[in-house]
Amino acid sequence: MLKFKFSLLLLISIAMWVDVSACTSALVSGRLTRDGRPLMWKNRDTNDLNNRIKRIVAHDGLLEFVALFDARDTRDTAAWMGMNERGFAIMNTASYNLNHDTIPEEMMDGEGVLMRMALERCSTLADFETLLDTLPRPLRVEANFGVMDSNGDAAYYETGNYKYVKFDLNDAPEGFIIRTNYSYSGDKDRGYGYIRERNALTLLSPHVAACDIEPATFTDELSRTFYNSQTGEIYNAITANAVPEWVVDQDYIPRRISSASVVIEGIKTGEPTQLTTMWVALGYPPCAVVQPVWCGEGGVPLSLQGCGDNNHAPECDIVNARKADVFSIKRGNGMHYIHMTRLYNSEGTGYCQTLIKRALAAYEQGRNERNRRAVALTQDQQQ
Repeated sequence: MLKFKFSLLLLISIAMWVDVSACTSALVSGRLTRDGRPLMWKNRDTNDLNNRIKRIVAHDGLLEFVALFDARDTRDTAAWMGMNERGFAIMNTASYNLNHDTIPEEMMDGEGVLMRMALERCSTLADFETLLDTLPRPLRVEANFGVMDSNGDAAYYETGNYKYVKFDLNDAPEGFIIRTNYSYSGDKDRGYGYIRERNALTLLSPHVAACDIEPATFTDELSRTFYNSQTGEIYNAITANAVPEWVVDQDYIPRRISSASVVIEGIKTGEPTQLTTMWVALGYPPCAVVQPVWCGEGGVPLSLQGCGDNNHAPECDIVNARKADVFSIKRGNGMHYIHMTRLYNSEGTGYCQTLIKRALAAYEQGRNERNRRAVALTQDQQQ
């Protein structure tokens, strides 16, 4: 136990400078989705805008997994969302209303380390609860952990340094749960993301009513829509003919510090866990393309993997260059102004407008590849 505790502290000390996050997220039951598969979504907000996807192969009795990492985390210390070979998936949003202790700030931010441990060790929600119960205190976290397994079970664990509270998706009458940057079990009116939570609720509501939620609902609608539920303003493909040239970046789901929009699509009963699919829009989501990721050899596109001296993913660099065109004012407070007509315009040439079309093709190709993998897995089992 002492060796384990020392290792955990060492990993946290290495990773703690990596992430200062916010994020908007959701868990969705299969009864609300177009094809019956449960979904987990995270629009990641962070100060580290160079993200990548990496496959960590099974070793030393640990499970294989793929996850979202920061480029500068060259030791792959902290995973910020991912899934493993058993169909177990995990994500987080930072919470700011749970802890009441004196743990120094520099010793916090252990969420990514904990999530990597979960991906290496857990197959079910029960496994994750055992991990939380047995880790040494303080946990050095303050987060809403979203977890999903191959049984179709999913839950949020609002977790502080000494305890956690579980919110089971099976107990949610609406069939979905949203979390931003406060916890329902925490102090009232502390934390952040109240407006973004309402944004997500409003944008999801017609899809909830129609039971037609799919991964693109998140990557190509919520993560590309500039809607503020407090003011009522909305800029998207529908309002493209009337968008102003400049907009203040305030309380939208996609933010200047958004670095990825990722959806993990679970499996139906009887499907192989290897068909669990991660749909990744890497980089600033309004300027990103969508690509599918799977566990196993060849499951991560090369363009999403870190490479070169800076360990950047080539696709993330491409997207960040587009983003620089959207946030083009560099002096003064210019970073807070979105050049909205670069994203949506009456000519239909905005980044969001053209990339949504590419995303439709990418999803179709991804589904075809998943079907191909399903056939191959069936043949392997028969042999």
